[in-house]
Amino acid sequence: MEPTDPRVHRALAGVSRVRVLDLLRSVDRPMTVADLSSRVGLHPNTVRLHLDHLVQAGLATRERAGQGRPGRPPAAYVASARAGPEASNDGYQTLADILATRLGLTSPQPQEVSAAAGRDWGRAWARAETSTAHQQPDPRQAVDHILRLLDSLGFAPRAVDGGRTVELHRCPFLEVAKRHPEVVCGVHLGLLQGALAEMDAPVRATHLEPFVTPQLCLARLETVDATNA
Repeated sequence: MEPTDPRVHRALAGVSRVRVLDLLRSVDRPMTVADLSSRVGLHPNTVRLHLDHLVQAGLATRERAGQGRPGRPPAAYVASARAGPEASNDGYQTLADILATRLGLTSPQPQEVSAAAGRDWGRAWARAETSTAHQQPDPRQAVDHILRLLDSLGFAPRAVDGGRTVELHRCPFLEVAKRHPEVVCGVHLGLLQGALAEMDAPVRATHLEPFVTPQLCLARLETVDATNA
């Protein structure tokens, strides 16, 4: 068997990048950065970065849209033949299922271990997103940061109840979460906790309520009183 190009693994390592690739595969015309940005709900610069990774991995190709028109035409992108079903995110779902099963069987406290891993992940994300001139966010800004994080991972989040609740309308690992909620939901709660802690935000994630409906989970947040922190 021909070994998988490691560039493909890196290109498909993010849920948002897979969403961009899936959209390219679903249409029969080239799409510009503006087209993709409006469809997937990500900033154009973020979409452009994802596209660069996909092109480098050979999963998409770049061309010029509107040839023959005055001015410099914008770049447009199409999925390459290589970006077929074998390029889907199924492998990551399988890997997640294997790891979640193993952790559930071997750890006496799988939820706590998973939450700790999620906190490390959240802290790393917040460090990457925060400039050296770090300024403590206010509660509204902290919730906005969390919404951006969750959106980049594919959760389709929505803040309600004055920012005290975040609705998660899509789980990137839904099938795995149904089988191992203590592990997957533990990671996701830890992710929020770690990101908020790294930002030194006056907000904390207290718990996550999985499957309030078959497609909806709720993350509960609360404002921390600095005088009692």
